[in-house]
Amino acid sequence: MKPETLSFYELAVQRAVERVLVSLDEALDLERLARAAALSPFHFHRIFRGMVGETPLELQRRLRLERAAHFLLEGDAPVTAIAMDAGYDTHEAFTRAFRNRYQHSPTEFRQQGWRAAAGRKRAFQIEIAARSGIHFQPQSTAVAVQFIKGEPIVNVELKTMPELRVACVRHIGAYHRISEAFGRLGELAGRAGLIHGKPTMLAIYHDDPESTPEPELASDAGIVVPETAIIPAGLTEQRLIAGRYACTLHVGPYETLGDAWARFMGQWLPRSGERLGPGASYEIYLNNPMEAPKEQLRTELYISLL
Repeated sequence: MKPETLSFYELAVQRAVERVLVSLDEALDLERLARAAALSPFHFHRIFRGMVGETPLELQRRLRLERAAHFLLEGDAPVTAIAMDAGYDTHEAFTRAFRNRYQHSPTEFRQQGWRAAAGRKRAFQIEIAARSGIHFQPQSTAVAVQFIKGEPIVNVELKTMPELRVACVRHIGAYHRISEAFGRLGELAGRAGLIHGKPTMLAIYHDDPESTPEPELASDAGIVVPETAIIPAGLTEQRLIAGRYACTLHVGPYETLGDAWARFMGQWLPRSGERLGPGASYEIYLNNPMEAPKEQLRTELYISLL
């Protein structure tokens, strides 16, 4: 592993964490964070989550709640004002989120603090458990991030991949519903005679779910086709560039692919000595739910390398 490569990713994430800490009262500009890290929003999100254990938005929401807990114990501001400062539009929404984290309503939490101050009960702690060790500090925004190490992904293979010509159906909306696009792809590709033997089916995800509203997320359900194939109406053509790629195999339900991507890009990549390349990341499906139970689904994850 090249130390400067690990330092590059650690420094990028450290700076992003510091930006979150000093801007708790601002709407988080995820694209700006990604640009500062010299990464695409899509890749930045996966690397940050893999190294910190939370997405930037999840980190900001947790720190806002920890700050709200501090204000409840240390001040006398109305709960409604504290809720607004924490980014909640209503007292009810804040109370639900607060109770979910602290098992008490904000008012109960504050009353416990008063009883503790009078020496009749132990006070609650404001820190919410987090693997990164990042917590709200009333007097400081300095923090040493405990980057998640975890169990390394060992089944990573470096491959030189050819250019892939892919016939696609574009899906707009929640990524977990891309199966609808695959259904349409099967109909159109089958009718055009593009499905032979065991076709290579893959998905390309274009947007970062953190910074793009769910109804606007763009992805492609695709099938690799030869250069001589005529792509029919209803399908679009995508080109996945040739070059060096890292590939890991995920075995298990599609619902856990997000965690696999986070470990791949947030843990393996920073330790590998490699840097992201210009190509798109994609998934190749070696089987499907009609052929195997969820626990035996096999999906290859590919990231482009320099």
